[in-house]
Amino acid sequence: MFDKLHRFHPRSLDLLKDYSRARFVADLGAGFTVGVVALPLALAFAIASGVKPEQGVFTAIIAGFLISALGGSSVQIGGPAGAFIVIIYGIQQRYGLGNLLIATILAGGLLLAMGALKLGVLVRYIPVSIVIGFTNGIAILIGLSQLKDFLGLQIDKMPADFFSQLAVLSEHWREVQPWAPLVGSACVLIVVLWPKTYAMDRAAQGFKPKLRRWMSQLPGTVIALAAATAATYLLHLPLDTIGSRFGGIPQGLPSFALPDFSWSSAQMLLIPTITIALLGAIESLLCARVADKLTELKRHDPNQELMAQGIANIVTPFFGGIPATGTIARTVTNVRAGANSPVAGMVHALCLLIIILVAAPLAAHIPLAALAGILLVVAWNMGDWHEFARLRHFSLPYRTILLGTFVLTVVFDLTVAVEVGLVLACVFFIYRMSTLFKVEPMELPYVAPAITRSSKVYQLYGSLFFGAVGKVENLASVLGVQHHTLVLDAQMLISMDSSGLDALQQLQSTLERQGQKLILCGLNEQPASLIQRGGLAEALGAKGIYPDLSDWLLSQMQITTPKPL
Repeated sequence: MFDKLHRFHPRSLDLLKDYSRARFVADLGAGFTVGVVALPLALAFAIASGVKPEQGVFTAIIAGFLISALGGSSVQIGGPAGAFIVIIYGIQQRYGLGNLLIATILAGGLLLAMGALKLGVLVRYIPVSIVIGFTNGIAILIGLSQLKDFLGLQIDKMPADFFSQLAVLSEHWREVQPWAPLVGSACVLIVVLWPKTYAMDRAAQGFKPKLRRWMSQLPGTVIALAAATAATYLLHLPLDTIGSRFGGIPQGLPSFALPDFSWSSAQMLLIPTITIALLGAIESLLCARVADKLTELKRHDPNQELMAQGIANIVTPFFGGIPATGTIARTVTNVRAGANSPVAGMVHALCLLIIILVAAPLAAHIPLAALAGILLVVAWNMGDWHEFARLRHFSLPYRTILLGTFVLTVVFDLTVAVEVGLVLACVFFIYRMSTLFKVEPMELPYVAPAITRSSKVYQLYGSLFFGAVGKVENLASVLGVQHHTLVLDAQMLISMDSSGLDALQQLQSTLERQGQKLILCGLNEQPASLIQRGGLAEALGAKGIYPDLSDWLLSQMQITTPKPL
């Protein structure tokens, strides 16, 4: 049994065999770059999730280090993710922080088991329409949840569901504090307009191009956060800050602590656990696939990646951390900064730790409106909004699945959206496959008239499965009293399931009661094996199955041809 489990073998063990000083220098620079980028995002994701800001940073440090050290990707960066904001907020509001930590640990165990059982490849079978639908839905919910701090509204606690949030925001829209949207909008503009390294001509010479290239090395999110913090502190702007709402963040990591656990709580957390595990698996493996396209390094191992994600989510909650997964924005930053091994991800975690140890008191002055502005940009970048404009070019099933998943994610939750999306995808797939199966009549003009008058021949195309059996069941009713034989040419029949076998057995029984006979010709290997094992071959008899239609025709011509006197 255990030899079928996936071997635990982190990618870092392979990449470090020929590790050089030049590669270390590149990873060191990339790691510090991503660490600086990760700080404002970790703070923003935690606050938006309804937990303390330091919990996001602790997650980025601990989970980020473990995912890079133990994962199956060369350059993926792990930590708190924007996609989890809505999920964490809903679980924390409904079940409390302690149960959120327990659900994260249980989800980590589920992820670890999925990787060990080699189920990582199954995530790739989720249709892209479902992924786009729930990603855009989550982006809408993230953006909506940030309007409170972006506008400076004095709302004690935002509800978790979409319509309740709209109702609360509509009740307080007259309470907008002018400085909050001003600072938030300035942060949005800085993040959007700040020079990007990937959009530059590196060969251009001159002072301005060199200055832009130098400026692009500084992340726009960090510039926006630093400028907003300095303005709030120096100008004494009347804004909510991390210090005024949370009392700042501690210097150093928290101590190990066991969450309160009870079996009754674990039983209630089945759906939250599955939700965290499912979203974590999808996000991490999608992120790893994006990283594979951006680098020439060896492709990721999905099962090892899930095992690393599982271990990280098991360990992090014991230090107060929240769910973690692979993060696309930080992974792309890591690749573009020159990373070539998991060392960059480990350096990113150590960089965050150094920042916490040295500069934690400064975080108390960060305005929440600035973090809300940064998250609005994150939400916008998360969504594939152009897909809505392109929907008219796709089929009705694709549009239905994408829009259905999107609406259900916004109105209900991710789990319901993915479940319904998968059901719709299966239904449309079954319908599509059933339309590909065809039963077409064949004309045999070159044989004796006696054969064509007494026999009716049909050719089967495609796969005969439970969704297409109706096309076979009605064949008995199309035979006239003058027809003694129904011949099915199965040369183009690719496969057949047990429902298809049952349909043929019912057809044979019906024809036998009517005094008619069923003949099968040209069976391929899989249908022939199933017919033999299912007993239909025995019921048809020796003269009920022929290797080819021509063999049956030859046998009939021998019967109908008069013998010479």
